[in-house]
Amino acid sequence: MQKPLSSFAALLRSILILPFIHSALCAAAPARITVAAGDLDRRETIVTFALPSSAPGVNALKAGGDALVPLQTDAAGQASFVLGRLPRGAKKTFELVQAKLEASAVGTVKAERVPGAVDVTLGGVRVLRYNTEKTELPRPDIKPVLRRGGYVHPILTPSGKVVTDDYPRNHLHHHGLWFAWTATEFEGRKPDFWNMVEAKGTVEFVALDRAWSGPVHAGFVSRHRFVDLLASEPKAALNEIWEVRAYNVGRGAKPYRMFDLISTQTCAGSAPLKLLNYRYGGIGFRGHAAWDGAPNCFFLTSEGEADRVKAHATRARWCHMGGKLDGALAGIAFLGHPDNFRAPEPMRVHPDEPFFNFAPCQAGDFEIAPGKPYVSRYRFIVSDGPPDKAELDRLWNDYAHPPEVKVE
Repeated sequence: MQKPLSSFAALLRSILILPFIHSALCAAAPARITVAAGDLDRRETIVTFALPSSAPGVNALKAGGDALVPLQTDAAGQASFVLGRLPRGAKKTFELVQAKLEASAVGTVKAERVPGAVDVTLGGVRVLRYNTEKTELPRPDIKPVLRRGGYVHPILTPSGKVVTDDYPRNHLHHHGLWFAWTATEFEGRKPDFWNMVEAKGTVEFVALDRAWSGPVHAGFVSRHRFVDLLASEPKAALNEIWEVRAYNVGRGAKPYRMFDLISTQTCAGSAPLKLLNYRYGGIGFRGHAAWDGAPNCFFLTSEGEADRVKAHATRARWCHMGGKLDGALAGIAFLGHPDNFRAPEPMRVHPDEPFFNFAPCQAGDFEIAPGKPYVSRYRFIVSDGPPDKAELDRLWNDYAHPPEVKVE
């Protein structure tokens, strides 16, 4: 009489514990992702995806017998890695793993706070400097009203050549890589945040929220304020957040540096900022002093236009500026994201100075309204040598159309 009951009890126990065994097995199974190249050949491509909550502490990807691929997760739970080669139409599956990565083998991108700035380096070599506080004036004849912070200078090529200029004699308000609006209207006044010498407006650095380093990218988040100086008391018109990321790429046979800038601008109060039709305003870049003068600097756009006069006021996905530094060619390419307002954006290409600007205001008036953030995304490629149009097309496509990721 006891045997059937014992068998039934054993069966019941098996049924009850099966779900727990299944759960344990599922928990033990590593999470995976599958990356699809899509219609493009991929090489050294930045891939980003939302890290699943089931994979805390993951810091690498593993695919068969291949070497581990470093994985870096940011504060928002977005994980990034550098995809090696993946042919057009191909897919590759990776396991998400925890691993001990040798720093010497991986390399590190660092963003380090220093007095008045953030220095970004790759493998110990400087990539760029972001100036937080107002920088010192390089010459005594420059008016104090022109002092500015919240911009990037210098920016360097892999060989260490500086491609930017700061406080150039013919445009003292130009500062490496910076963001400002020119022809604007705010509460009935017309502040100019670009031409600072007129004391109608300015852009102030507010705070450095954070800076980070890692095997995939390094960067910082900072805040700026666009201040109307025509009001009875200085009044903030816009608040701006910068997020800058420099990537651990471009260390092959043809080295380059790559970094992104995302600018998010929001109204500081209940009034909109109207941006009026004008030939320049927005993200600006001032090239090295050696490139000043029409014969000393050249441009090339994604549309194949190499005549700088003809390139002005046209639209392009990217534009390269370059010239000789210490007898050798160097340059920087500006890549606009397709999600940007009025993309591909109109461009200000100066006829004889090393100045470039993506200028959506060329296409007519618009406004930044309360509750509607104005987001601008750009990628920058810094290199020695002449521009390679096919390579810049490839890099823009990677930026605009990244591989798809399926989390399993």
